[in-house]
Amino acid sequence: MNELNDGLERPDEGPDREHRRPRGVSDRTVEALGALSKALETTERARGHLYSFHQLTGTADLELDRAVALLREAGHSSYADRVQKEILGRNVIPGHWTFQIVEAYNETYYEVFRDLERSALRDLADGRDHLYEAEMKEDRRTRGHPDHSARPDSPETPS
Repeated sequence: MNELNDGLERPDEGPDREHRRPRGVSDRTVEALGALSKALETTERARGHLYSFHQLTGTADLELDRAVALLREAGHSSYADRVQKEILGRNVIPGHWTFQIVEAYNETYYEVFRDLERSALRDLADGRDHLYEAEMKEDRRTRGHPDHSARPDSPETPS
């Protein structure tokens, strides 16, 4: 990564202020904060899958009402009774429906992780997020190319 900071020669060049490395922040710190943010982003994806699990399980449980009714109509009342007693409204793990799993995950893991990541960004990089990515963008973009502008508000002019 390059040593971008608030002392750029041209303020209209490179990332906006919120994506520039504050003075004194080392390459290792930027890399560490990037890794921490990447880990949180992965946790965000896992959390999304947990919400999918929650919604899919709930949808399946509601569909059981239809299955019970159809089994009864088809003359299979013993299976309708079994589905109704054994599966409909059943805990997915002892004592828990999926909403309780989501709540526990959010409270005991996700929120603590998110708060720690925010705190690290605030304390170590003046609250500036995505410094690693912003510097990677600067390293990889083609200056002067209209589709490689540094930021949305300042398209580059061909050199």
